[in-house]
Amino acid sequence: MEFVSYKSENFIAVLTINRPNALNALNSKVLDELRETFDKIDLETTRVVIITGAGEKSFVAGADISEMSTASISEAEKFGKKGNDVFRKIETFPLPVIAAINGFALGGGCELAMSCDIRICSENAVFGQPEVGLGITPGFGGTQRLARLVGLGKAKELIYTGNNIKAEEALKIGLVNHVYPLENLMEEAVKLAAKIAKNAPIAVRASKKAINTGIDTDMDRAIIIEEKIFSSCFETEDQKEAMKAFLEKRKVEAFKNK
Repeated sequence: MEFVSYKSENFIAVLTINRPNALNALNSKVLDELRETFDKIDLETTRVVIITGAGEKSFVAGADISEMSTASISEAEKFGKKGNDVFRKIETFPLPVIAAINGFALGGGCELAMSCDIRICSENAVFGQPEVGLGITPGFGGTQRLARLVGLGKAKELIYTGNNIKAEEALKIGLVNHVYPLENLMEEAVKLAAKIAKNAPIAVRASKKAINTGIDTDMDRAIIIEEKIFSSCFETEDQKEAMKAFLEKRKVEAFKNK
């Protein structure tokens, strides 16, 4: 991989978008490498994924304007589909995905972060959907995910004005879960990932599936989805051992992912 690095340890995978000279901007090559990397993640040896950007200035500063500037309508549609397909893959990926946002998360960078399950950021992080200032709309899911995360009115304000917001406001409106000093960001991301990874992996994956499947349907259908996913956990070894351990007043030494 030229622009995406990958490492895995203790059930935690870390993907780093490594294009710092361009503030980790997303071009077609980066998007392709993100897709290829997620395709290769082993669900048996990985339980949580962290995405971050290289350097101390930028998570992802946006989609690559130099690639978009001369695009035709058909080329722009193709580029938008590529980004949306990759981000949807991340959003629906079976494992929890944490965005560790270490600076600029603008345009496509904000959209990438929003496709993750949990967002934590550094104090120097800056968020925004500035596309209208470039004569376009958000194209990688920003018009849809931002409203779902922060509410319709705030999303429209941010998109219509193209205003950027800093980390503390992002926390206030619910765009991120936590804000940390830059030097502590990855440590805190790994700590959060480790806390997730120690739980029953099948149950964590099932919880993500239940949330993602149910959120866009009505409550009557959603609770049926939950009932089916809840009951499916009762055929796992991890459920049987965990409940036995609870009744015996002891801790599970390690979940088997079975």
